[in-house]
Amino acid sequence: MDRALVRSIEGNLSERAGVSCVRVSLAEEKGTVLYDPDLTSPEELRAAIEDMGFHASLTELSCPAGRQNQQVPSGENTGAHGSSSQACPSPSETFQPITVNSSPARQEAGTQKCFFRVTGMTCASCVANIERNLQKQTGIVSVLVALMAGQAEVRYDPQVLNTAEIAQFIRALGFGAELIKDGAVTDGKLDLVVTGMTCTSCVHSIEARLASTKGVLEASVALATSKAHIKFDPEVVGPRDIIRIIEGLGFSAALMEREGISSRLDHQGEIREWRNSFLFSLMFGLPVMGLMIYMMVMDSQHQGGSSMHQGQNVLPGLSILNLAFFLLCTPVQIFGGRYFYIQAYKSLRHGVANMDVLIVLATSIAYAYSCVMLLVAMAERAEHSPVTFFDTPPMLFVFIALGRWLEHVAKSKTSEALAKLMSLQATDATVVTLGTGNSILSEEQVSVDLVQRGDIVKVVPGGKFPVDGKVIEGTSMADESLITGEPMPVTKKPGSTVIAGSVNAHGSLLVQATHVGADTTLCQIVKLVEEAQTSKAPIQQFADRLSGYFIPFIVAVSVLTLVVWLLIGFLDFGVVEKYYPGFDPTISRTDVVIRFAFQASITVLSIACPCSLGLATPTAVMVGTGVGARNGILIKGGEPLEMAHKIQVVMFDKTGTITEGAPRVTRVLVLWGHRRLPLREVLAVLGTAEASSEHPLGVAVAKYCKEELETDTLGYCTDFQAVPGCGISCRVSNVTALLQVEPKGSEAQSPHVLLPGVPEDESCLVDMAELHAAGPSSNPSYSVLIGNREWMRRNGLQVTADVEDAMSSHESKGQTAILVAIDGVLCAMLAVADTVKAESALAIHTLNSMGIDVVMITGDNRKTAKAIAAQVGIRKVFSEVLPSHKVAKVKELQERGWKVAMVGDGINDSPALAQADMGIAIGTGTDVAIEAADVVLIRNDLLDVVASIELSKKTVQRIRINFVFALIYNLLGIPIAAGVFMPIGLVLQPWMGSAAMAASSVSVVLSSLLLKLYKKTSVEHYEMLAQGRMKTLSPSQISTHVGLDDRSLSSTLSRRCSASPWGHWSLRGIMKEADLVV
Repeated sequence: MDRALVRSIEGNLSERAGVSCVRVSLAEEKGTVLYDPDLTSPEELRAAIEDMGFHASLTELSCPAGRQNQQVPSGENTGAHGSSSQACPSPSETFQPITVNSSPARQEAGTQKCFFRVTGMTCASCVANIERNLQKQTGIVSVLVALMAGQAEVRYDPQVLNTAEIAQFIRALGFGAELIKDGAVTDGKLDLVVTGMTCTSCVHSIEARLASTKGVLEASVALATSKAHIKFDPEVVGPRDIIRIIEGLGFSAALMEREGISSRLDHQGEIREWRNSFLFSLMFGLPVMGLMIYMMVMDSQHQGGSSMHQGQNVLPGLSILNLAFFLLCTPVQIFGGRYFYIQAYKSLRHGVANMDVLIVLATSIAYAYSCVMLLVAMAERAEHSPVTFFDTPPMLFVFIALGRWLEHVAKSKTSEALAKLMSLQATDATVVTLGTGNSILSEEQVSVDLVQRGDIVKVVPGGKFPVDGKVIEGTSMADESLITGEPMPVTKKPGSTVIAGSVNAHGSLLVQATHVGADTTLCQIVKLVEEAQTSKAPIQQFADRLSGYFIPFIVAVSVLTLVVWLLIGFLDFGVVEKYYPGFDPTISRTDVVIRFAFQASITVLSIACPCSLGLATPTAVMVGTGVGARNGILIKGGEPLEMAHKIQVVMFDKTGTITEGAPRVTRVLVLWGHRRLPLREVLAVLGTAEASSEHPLGVAVAKYCKEELETDTLGYCTDFQAVPGCGISCRVSNVTALLQVEPKGSEAQSPHVLLPGVPEDESCLVDMAELHAAGPSSNPSYSVLIGNREWMRRNGLQVTADVEDAMSSHESKGQTAILVAIDGVLCAMLAVADTVKAESALAIHTLNSMGIDVVMITGDNRKTAKAIAAQVGIRKVFSEVLPSHKVAKVKELQERGWKVAMVGDGINDSPALAQADMGIAIGTGTDVAIEAADVVLIRNDLLDVVASIELSKKTVQRIRINFVFALIYNLLGIPIAAGVFMPIGLVLQPWMGSAAMAASSVSVVLSSLLLKLYKKTSVEHYEMLAQGRMKTLSPSQISTHVGLDDRSLSSTLSRRCSASPWGHWSLRGIMKEADLVV
């Protein structure tokens, strides 16, 4: 159970009548409720928690009624954020401890999570180094380091150590570490720069004034740094109010600038650093390449002689070429290799090896070997200057720097999607003060961080919406394509919601802020994508472990290569003489053998590349999650991205997922003639009556009537009475004003009113001859009855066979039939239903065609569930399922070895979403469902479920290709470098190995970038594939189960399904609960 679920339980219980205080302990999985026993009971509270999808049980009362000021026992009233217990305020209120269990995994109690920007990581071994060493530190619970994002996520115990100490641990390992803070205003905390303070009395006056301000919890001002840190309640006071208070005291205050996410995504610093390093190495490397070409030409002209003959010696044993090589190599070795030497030293100091160690070994051995050979030749006053490896370090550094430069350029492309999302954020907002009639009295340009909830913001044409909010005045179109993936502009009018970062196309709008700062949809999307790109897929964790052993293995292979070739050369020189290219007979055999052995050994060090292994997964995950975000699919990390293509079963919640989630009137059948009472007047009376009802069906009917009458106001309703399970009765008057505007078209004059979608043969089911005429009055008053059959019978009205048949027809389709009687006569029947989303059937058909089984699981009744399943093509249905039983169904499938995805949108779906192998939440659902899910569909489009599986397949395929690149490169490159294939003429120089190493890393990143070409399959394409194949199912084709009872309600279908994996489900141990449901 995480903090989002804790807040959900506390918030929902707090809204119940009689509940004064709720505290839920994350650590203990217990909660304590302070309530009035006259208004509610412990059993009702327990049932309310069960309805949210959690298991709850009652324990002993810890504060009996009649005892005041008694504290709740420790551990049973700890708030989600460590808040203290509250005393019982009166004898009439009682504490009730409740034990709450949920399926989501518990987080470590008493720990905090922080993020660090880590610089200096080059490969997966660096990642393993940081994670392994930090895990050894006392107080650190878990560490997750992301190479691509350059970020570390650390969960720690704040009572043992702090973030500064953690950063110091990382720096001690040889890497840069900086604590990430996303903004100056976060979670009710505000950091300001205050100027104009001269002494401690200034500090005291600011702190005292803020402390006395309602809503300010804590204020700390530092004179030396001119900084202020304030904790406040954003529901009471806002950052702009706090700044005004400080400015009112005569000081200046401004938000402290923080490093944003966009700066962390910027690779320009690394790109510039490696470009300069490449140019510096190239400045010395080009002359070295020229001298190498000159040597090869001279050697070929001497026909078996050496280019370093005695006539070219500056000193005995020192030739002009070797002197030039030494002078060109030394600056590169000292200055160009400085970074590598520092990193290698820090790495080796902690007993680990990374890529920098291989580079330092290769260049240092080549440089040291060459210097020693020269010194020995000069000491012996040799006639010929020896052949050296001075050309190797400059060439190695040239290709390594080039590879790192191109790699960082490619890395910057992988995070383009997130950077593009960040660029949508507005920097300023125009806050206005309104007068009567929404007239603007004043305007103020403020930073977007200072906009407070409830502020009225003016957005001009072409401007970005700075916050999430609701339009209160104006009409326009908004471009939300970069956020939702929907290409068409969306109409915005009073009452419409707007998303921060979307663009106002035309028309000025006044928007009331509902979500500001880090709570906006855009910020939440950016946070989800960033955390996803920081997370690790299981296959990446394997690659990181492999890289930890890779460097020692390569060093061992390099040493083995050196030893083997020394032995071969001294035991059978003919092998070296036969296969060594450019063999010079004038050079001694010892020199030839040693040179070739060292060349092969250095080439092994140069060509080996763990970087390509380390980059194979994170680059693909980063691009994949970015592409998903661009298409309205938020995937929370590498694990769900890797899991999606393995899904075998998708379980859909019904309400709000397959259906729209809100009932609406689908059909109106008129039961009397137009001359008796016009349809518009019937709707006016009906809408007025239902406007007083709080029942969801009543709300839907009232909304429908208002829309048909094109009005927001209705008549007067008196004597209103609601009978649960039956209907309502009332008197309605003053509806004449609603009928002044005549309806369009000729339907108003028709004897039989036919609404769109109503068959003509059903438009009048009662013969007008059976109705007695009644003259209308100038301001009539109507007696109204609305409800079911039983309600009509109780009030003496007879439901005829024709009406009964019409009602049964609609009820068989899962719709609710409502009868309307005015002045004692049945006049209309309404069909109300939660309609199926337009794309539901197509999405389910597409999943079935992909070989994925689809199940619907709902708390609704069997008849409705079956009707909805028939419309969308689902053959397996579980109806009347409690929220906690949804988890049981998911678990049972998983125990059978199936990979299960759960799609839902409500609080009651959150435990099942967390339990499933992949939880998919609808973006318009509750915050708790979104928090518990692995994938969030921003656009509320079920076809995005298909798209997420498609994207997963593409990403996993790209990861596998990357691994093939990396493994084949290393598996073939290392043996070639070691000289295994020398008999067929494959011999590599060290610089060739370094060029191949650089190419391998760049090729892996470029391979991942090909994912950016992915485009979501269009609806038209799915419709073309499904053409002629999508059919509504008959009831006999649907297997329906009630609650946890797995016995099929259709014996025929039970026999038909007996061989399928859905055959005989049984969940022992909880049949008592199932019996209660049934």
